[in-house]
Amino acid sequence: MKNLQKGFTLIELMIVVAIIAILAAIAIPQYQNYITKSQFSESQTIADGLKTPIVEYFNQTGNCPTNGQGSVAAAGASYVGKYVATATAGGTAPSCTITVAFKAQGSVSTPLGSKTVVFTGTNNGGSFSWVCDKSHASGIPTQDEPTACVGN
Repeated sequence: MKNLQKGFTLIELMIVVAIIAILAAIAIPQYQNYITKSQFSESQTIADGLKTPIVEYFNQTGNCPTNGQGSVAAAGASYVGKYVATATAGGTAPSCTITVAFKAQGSVSTPLGSKTVVFTGTNNGGSFSWVCDKSHASGIPTQDEPTACVGN
C-alpha cells in the first residue's frame, strides 16, 4: 500500500514566509514615502489659494500683505486642511511668502509632523514667480518633498 503524502513541507512554508518578508521590507518604506509626499502636496494646494490675493495686494500697494490685509483672509479662516494646520502670508517686497505649517505628528506622516514649508513669490517686473523655498523647509527630508520642491 502506497502512502501518499499531501500538503507542504516545513521548508517550503519557510521559503514562502521569507519571500513575503522580503517583499514587505521593500514595499512598506516605499508606501510611507508615497503617503508623505501626498500629504506634503496639500501644502502646495493651500498655498495656491493664497497666491492670487497676495499678487493682487502687491500690485495695488507695492507691499506684501499679511493675513487680514486686502483680500487675504484672516489667519485660520479657510487655509487649513486635513494635514495643514495654518497658512500665513507675509514677507517684505519684492519677495512675498506663504508659510504653511503641518499638523502635529499623529495627524500627519512622521517626517511632516509640526514642520513648516515656505513658498516664496518674487516680483519679476509685473509677474510673480513662486518657488518652494527649501532653505526654510524646517527639517523636511528631501526624499519626502514633491518633485516641484526638490532643488529649490
